[in-house]
Amino acid sequence: MTPDDAEAFATRYRALASRDARFDGQFIVGVHSTGIYCRPSCPAMTPKPGNVSFYRTAAAAHEAGLRACKRCQPDAVPGSPDWNLRDDLAARAMRLIHDGVVDRNGVAGLAHRLGYSARHLTRVLTAELGAGPLSLARAHRAQTARTLLAVTELPIADIAFAAGFGSLRQFNETIAEIYRATPGELRALSRRGTRSPAAPDAGELRLRLPARGPIDREGLLRFFVDHAIPGLEDADGAHFARTIGLPGGPAHIRIEADPEGTGFLCRIRLARLADVGTAVARIRRALDLDADADAIDASLSRDPALAPLVAAVPGIRIAGSFDTAEALFRTLIGQQISVASARTVLGRLVANLGDGGFPDAATIAERGREVLRGPTARIDAIVQAAEALADGRLRLDIGMPVAEFRAGLLAQPGIGPWTADYLAMRALGSPDVLPVDDLVIRQSAAARGLPASRGGLAASAREWSPWRSYAALHLWRARPAREVAPRVR
Repeated sequence: MTPDDAEAFATRYRALASRDARFDGQFIVGVHSTGIYCRPSCPAMTPKPGNVSFYRTAAAAHEAGLRACKRCQPDAVPGSPDWNLRDDLAARAMRLIHDGVVDRNGVAGLAHRLGYSARHLTRVLTAELGAGPLSLARAHRAQTARTLLAVTELPIADIAFAAGFGSLRQFNETIAEIYRATPGELRALSRRGTRSPAAPDAGELRLRLPARGPIDREGLLRFFVDHAIPGLEDADGAHFARTIGLPGGPAHIRIEADPEGTGFLCRIRLARLADVGTAVARIRRALDLDADADAIDASLSRDPALAPLVAAVPGIRIAGSFDTAEALFRTLIGQQISVASARTVLGRLVANLGDGGFPDAATIAERGREVLRGPTARIDAIVQAAEALADGRLRLDIGMPVAEFRAGLLAQPGIGPWTADYLAMRALGSPDVLPVDDLVIRQSAAARGLPASRGGLAASAREWSPWRSYAALHLWRARPAREVAPRVR
């Protein structure tokens, strides 16, 4: 064990010994003397260091022959923040695995999306995460099944196929191996100490989406309220609802704050039940539910200029998108006009071209000029971006590195650094982007004694890495009040 490995082990063991729930989901505790794996906050007696191994994923614990602890239920926690924080191959692969790419397209499809051979990808994931893509996808299916067993009354056979298993036998064997229980026993175990789920409306799933606190739920919902597109999205301070596109067809979602926890409650109507795992992954990404808010707030608070802003809004989150192409068009249409005007234009686009959802790139490329209004240069940029997306010249994928994502956008006519940075935040969920070309950010920075120039602010903001996106959110939120000139009577 290297000194760095020894230090990391000691840090994690201290979190385990103190039962620190802030680390739940960030790593897995394997206890070899009992053959189980736990969350760090497990209330069981702390095992001796020599009996403990730490894993980055549940799949790695499965590969080591461990089963899930029935007492602490380590899968019932927010996901790891690493998959958004890191930009390496393993993290990008995990985003796509959670989105269901392996279940839909196999390991070869995942490798193609990432630009590597299946053999190289398997070697990297095994070395970095302790398990290959098939094992990681299997662990994710098991976690989806556990969630559905806990919070729905779906028949067990329906849950098996909804979670992505190829057969009921495969499902039963996986649940028995990981949880040492039958699906019926796991359903009862997962509901221990909780109320039975309320009976949903026909065709509707009701899910609980846990989050790592603190979390600014009010700010998240306010963003979606302010940017809601008429005819597509419905939102107020208490809920947000819309139709999203999924591999098996459109789904309608409704999200509201969970009164019994730090996360959200979600109602989903799916065209295909097997899309439930993908839907949950996309909603969690759009709400930034896996962010490590304690670490972000602690880091940014070290800057005296940001500390009051963090104290005023702890747990600020990146309000993301449900589709990268939609995020691009919303951003291009919204530039240099008010939010209200952008909503009007987007509502007209949805009404004329959407067919019940947000129009796809091919439709905007073909008919966008019939609907869009404004400067010719802006309409050209929107339509040309749609054409590039439709014919594959422009690719926007949550599995892309940030640098490649930005480079593809910047190669498009009419798209500059601000747009590329903004989309890296909103579409990729990148935590370390500061759009220094944004006028409001620079005004807000200047009001707090920070450099107002582009280069000066960029240099000063290096101290905020790897959380510069969250610093941007605080600066946007704290924009200086506009001075109103006195009226001449």
